[in-house]
Amino acid sequence: MSKERMILEVKERGPDQRGSRTVRRLRHEGLVPGVLYGKGHSRPIVVAERELRTALSGPGGLHAILDVVIEGQSTPHHAVLKDIQQHPLRGTVTHVDFHEVRLDRPIQTAVPVILVGEAVGVNLGGVLTQVAREVNVEALPMEIPERFEADVSELDIGGTLRLADIPVVEGVVFLDDPEETVIANVAAPRIEVEEPVEGEEEEGLEGEIPEGAEGEAGEEAPGAEAGEGSAPEE
Repeated sequence: MSKERMILEVKERGPDQRGSRTVRRLRHEGLVPGVLYGKGHSRPIVVAERELRTALSGPGGLHAILDVVIEGQSTPHHAVLKDIQQHPLRGTVTHVDFHEVRLDRPIQTAVPVILVGEAVGVNLGGVLTQVAREVNVEALPMEIPERFEADVSELDIGGTLRLADIPVVEGVVFLDDPEETVIANVAAPRIEVEEPVEGEEEEGLEGEIPEGAEGEAGEEAPGAEAGEGSAPEE
């Protein structure tokens, strides 16, 4: 876990910077509108997208504790990312929300889980699947791990790794059920059986006479041998 906090400088938005037209202009200038939520209050803010991405790409990632400094103020606001919105096509950040926290009080958040090692079952042809990519925890803001590493080396085919198998970190409480929460498993490989094409078995090759039909095809019509249909002899 990282004890260092990233500093994020923001500006407070005035009443004249809250309309949709103004917000579009801010985004065009590379600025991201947002809100800093605190106990009993909320402050509309704006932050440079480049600085925002830098702050959120640090050791703590999206779960980092940031020191949000509002322009004109010297006291930082310790905050965590509450919500981030991105443009569906361009990927640019369109809005961001932060929530102030106290460093001496526990908070609840999600922490990513990273799989490490090579599962034994994979070497035997099994398929490794990560079921849970993050787990919910409660801890003091500065004690929250950047991530959990789940070692899958011992997983054989049919094996399952649960939250209970992840080493406990002092000061961190798992909020998910350790026994019921599956982190990863290794399934047996699928054996694909080729299905016969419909009608392939029933129909013979073109021109082939089906078994049992040979006599029917070779028999002459009744009476043909006696000259049925010809003029009688005189």
